[in-house]
Amino acid sequence: MKIYLDNSCFNRPFDDQKQLRIKLETEAKLDIQERIFQKEIDITWSYILDFENEANPFEQRRLAIRCWKNHASVDTDETKEIVEKAEKFHQMGIKSKDSIHLACAISMRCEYFLTTDDELIKKASAIREVKVTDPISFIKEVTE
Repeated sequence: MKIYLDNSCFNRPFDDQKQLRIKLETEAKLDIQERIFQKEIDITWSYILDFENEANPFEQRRLAIRCWKNHASVDTDETKEIVEKAEKFHQMGIKSKDSIHLACAISMRCEYFLTTDDELIKKASAIREVKVTDPISFIKEVTE
């Protein structure tokens, strides 16, 4: 199974863990990490992940997230098809960078796109090429 995690997922363990939702999403993300290490799940990577991560002002976070690229089974650069698909998603009201993330996940044939962004999950509900969900829902689905 191939999955794509957006930057909100990669950054979740660094967020304030006092909030229950954030703590639960962090635990789910840590479980996903373990499944990646155990080769139960393939993680993918993209040029937009590189771009956003390099803009992270926190060096420790930036370096920790950058290491995940080494675990990716697939890494994609920008293509004409990705740009065209991203433009369609943007026309649906999805933010530009999120549109690119989604288009990359689809181009790599990911089954799941994971995010902690509720607005993105809602707006991407019409997309059928990849299942857009949060880490908690993903864990519940794949462990049943």
